[in-house]
Amino acid sequence: MLVRLLEDEQAFDDDIWEHLLITASLQNMLDAEAEKRKRPRCGDPLPLGPTNLPVFPSTAPRLRPPSLNFLAMTTTATSPPPTATEDPVRLLIPGFLSPETCKELEFVHRSCGTAGYRPSVVSTSLPHLAATGCGHLLLPFVPIRERLRDAVESFFSCHFDLFVEFTGLVSWCKGASIGWHSDDNKPYLRQRAFTAVCYLNSHGKDYKGGILQFQDGEPSPVVPVAGDAVIYTADNRNVHCVDEVTEGERLTLTLWFTRDSAYDEDPKLLKFLSQTSWSYKPADQNSYIPLPASDNMYWFSYDQSGFDIRCARVHILGFSFHASNDEKSNSASVAPTEDPIELLGKPLRLGRGNDVFGKIFANSLHALQVVQFYYWKVPELAERRKHTTVGSETVCYPTIQVQQSSGMELPLPCNHGLAQTIFGSYGNAEPEFTLEWDDFMLAAVLWENYSDELKRKLSTFLPYWLSSETIFVVDSSEITQ
Repeated sequence: MLVRLLEDEQAFDDDIWEHLLITASLQNMLDAEAEKRKRPRCGDPLPLGPTNLPVFPSTAPRLRPPSLNFLAMTTTATSPPPTATEDPVRLLIPGFLSPETCKELEFVHRSCGTAGYRPSVVSTSLPHLAATGCGHLLLPFVPIRERLRDAVESFFSCHFDLFVEFTGLVSWCKGASIGWHSDDNKPYLRQRAFTAVCYLNSHGKDYKGGILQFQDGEPSPVVPVAGDAVIYTADNRNVHCVDEVTEGERLTLTLWFTRDSAYDEDPKLLKFLSQTSWSYKPADQNSYIPLPASDNMYWFSYDQSGFDIRCARVHILGFSFHASNDEKSNSASVAPTEDPIELLGKPLRLGRGNDVFGKIFANSLHALQVVQFYYWKVPELAERRKHTTVGSETVCYPTIQVQQSSGMELPLPCNHGLAQTIFGSYGNAEPEFTLEWDDFMLAAVLWENYSDELKRKLSTFLPYWLSSETIFVVDSSEITQ
């Protein structure tokens, strides 16, 4: 059913908003548009709370930044901001995303991504998150989408409404590249007007290759640096290519904007969310347990071989999937007609070396999210343990049970050598650490708290989104208790 939702769902038809007459300054026009559409416009970047969600002021108004803010940003040393007589086609915005935001989006992608739209690519789209029980993980994207839309509207002096056509996390792995093209170069892509790409990791540190090259104009080339964003028109004024990734994994957040409301992704997302995320019950763990899509969506093919992405992601971090009990541990117990990969959709445990963690996870995606959350929070967990050791604070670690594996590892077909080549860290970019099972158990509890908080917020915001038929940062002052 999830695959049907992902493949067959069509975007809703929507009316095209009538353009406002330009009778005042651009700033006044945009404010009028915001009032007409009853959608909050993006203001100054909002401070982020502990879950990277916006912290809304209770009384201060949300002000839109001056329309020329983004024009004032330096592109490159050899590329001054365009003058009023020039037609701007692209802009590099250094430090658009914070390091913590990059890490949070990396966590989402590495724990939810599936085989991508072209060879050697892994992708995580917002409809996929919504359709696999992870709709709450859309929330970190919401303020970013608004800020990017504001950047595009400001820099390109848009006198019209812009809609987000696509939002997704994309990783380009070893062997991935794309030749010269514009982003609207196919008949089914003509609706694209602008592109925004945010880099989540850095060239040279995390991977080799993968440099963005433009055929004409400046800035070019664009060497990816974590946190930087580049925005550009999607037409033939920005014919570009991406060099082949030769080592490591290049992570990006990509958005396309359109003037055609028929391609707005929000109505489709809201339909998914209304079907999968409408109800919320505190302390109901099932409300945020991920539901894997079809197994073939996780199969990464490479040079006549391949591996399951879920297996690969846990393996390169030193973990493995194990049976939930001894009776199911023996490979001989797998029915001859049963595909071993199907075991990833059933309850299982995690192991590391000769140890098996006592907690039973609902499925492989559940376990993978906890592993990736732990890896994201390792520095924070280590700091907690350090403070506990010197007596500055007390941390109550949950009770855990770790046992010897005794041959419990699931008999899953996975080319681990290939997985290491594709997903393994380049240049020792990731810090080495020694697993502490106490920390891992604490991470499992913190993941539940993180997921529960996002789910609660989604349940609060969703009625407002459905009412306005668009996804936006909800002002806390508008929320009725």
